[in-house]
Amino acid sequence: MNRSSNFMGFLSFALLRFFCLTLLMALPSEAISETLLTAKQQIAAGHDHTFALKSDGTLWAWGRNGNGQLGDGSTTDRNVPVQIGSDNSWTAISAGYYHTIALKSDGTLWAWGRNFDKLGDGTNIERHSPVQIGSDKNWTGIAAGYNYTIALKSDGTLWAWGLNNFGQLGDGSTTDRNVPVQIGSDNKWTAIAAGYYHTIALKSDGTLWAWGRNGNGQLGDSSTTERNAPVQIGTDNKWTEIAAGYYHTIALKSDKTLWAWGWNENGQLGDDSTREKHSPVKIFSRNSWAAIATGAYHTIALKSDGTLWAWGLNNFGQLGDGSITYKNSPVNIDSYKRWTAIAAGGHHTILLKSDSKLWACGANNLGQLGDGTTTSRYSPVQIKMQ
Repeated sequence: MNRSSNFMGFLSFALLRFFCLTLLMALPSEAISETLLTAKQQIAAGHDHTFALKSDGTLWAWGRNGNGQLGDGSTTDRNVPVQIGSDNSWTAISAGYYHTIALKSDGTLWAWGRNFDKLGDGTNIERHSPVQIGSDKNWTGIAAGYNYTIALKSDGTLWAWGLNNFGQLGDGSTTDRNVPVQIGSDNKWTAIAAGYYHTIALKSDGTLWAWGRNGNGQLGDSSTTERNAPVQIGTDNKWTEIAAGYYHTIALKSDKTLWAWGWNENGQLGDDSTREKHSPVKIFSRNSWAAIATGAYHTIALKSDGTLWAWGLNNFGQLGDGSITYKNSPVNIDSYKRWTAIAAGGHHTILLKSDSKLWACGANNLGQLGDGTTTSRYSPVQIKMQ
């Protein structure tokens, strides 16, 4: 099945649906100031919406909002950053396709956007502003997939909720859950990543685990068999960082090598081919990778020298190299050596430089870049924060 064609059909429908919305909003009447973001700031990109946390703990959002996924109490798309409420205690953010998950400094968990079980509040009611999920105050990690959510607690336990049609929750079933359920009894989980229908996780011993849909080998277990409970990927215990795209997976090892597997029609694995891989393959020969992010069908990475690299689908300029030509191996995006953080959405990319300024490129039809327009950008443009 050609998923690119299916996706473009879906996107065309979505664009038609929202065509009558105001696509270009005026800048705020008050002066725009260059409020700087710090290393503590975090960025997150959903399919068509984007978030940033400032060092003062405030949360900002922009892009598509038809299901309240921005959390500003409305369903109005925003093409410039708007503050979400007045709270200044946000510490982590993860954006899914139509929903958003966030943590506060007191360890509480919050969610908003389209529901269908994925928010975890026990209902299917769409939320246009943040609602607390349960009463626990020991949440430490979150990852939002297409229609489900994965989260970690401070005791190292793993929890999941939402749709489970491909076993993406990992609880041994394909039963949907509208409240968090613990996945197994292990308390050694340290990192999580959620793709379209598959989940990747790390344990404290450096081992890699995966479950969910596997039709393109995105789990990395050398098969295309779906898994509804965690299975270990290989025997290596040197994994340190993971990222999950729609149907592909990227990971780093402690020796700073980069590995990829899964669907590869658009070159998103970066192995100089367009052939899918069912187990991890090493990407590039250098051992200097420091950070990774995956979009729908593209991949962004940083090296330890602060250089930015990208590959995969580039139909909206999401790679940021000034073109709309896909790349099947890593290409350096300009010669700047001070990039510090990256996030990849459906077809857009968000970037942070060491001077704490935010940049974006790629699709912008719903304001997801935040530059005050709905014009796609083939090279990074600076996003002004209030």
